[in-house]
Amino acid sequence: MFFSKAKKGFTLIELLVVIAIIGILAGIVLVSLSGARASARDARRQADIDSIKTAMELFYNDNNAYLQQALAPTIQLPSLNPVPKDPSIGASYGWVDNSSGVGGTNTNQSYCAYAVLEKAATPPTSKNYFVTDPKGPRQIINLAAAPATTPCN
Repeated sequence: MFFSKAKKGFTLIELLVVIAIIGILAGIVLVSLSGARASARDARRQADIDSIKTAMELFYNDNNAYLQQALAPTIQLPSLNPVPKDPSIGASYGWVDNSSGVGGTNTNQSYCAYAVLEKAATPPTSKNYFVTDPKGPRQIINLAAAPATTPCN
């Protein structure tokens, strides 16, 4: 009497094929998620710039002038605590010096805060910016250099 033993389990080749397929699918998913992460960081930048605008408008309501300083707003804006930072590098957002204008004219009625977006610009030598000033938040695309005047150019 011979009893046939049934094979239980998987062969090594079958396991390797399944692991390879799972690895390929995981790689495809990770590549597709990188664009979503960049979009999420851009959305965070836009929300941060919008909160800077709100804080500047609250400051203006209290003082009849916008905060004047050469550096990005810090603790001088009580409604902006903590001061938002860029989500990918942790640096302050861009800020155009509004403490004095060209030829010494006072620019306390304007300001310009901006963030560089990750969304690709064309040509590659330019960048896309999300800016805010008294005119409101908006996107400026394909700038060769960061905004340099108030209000944002």
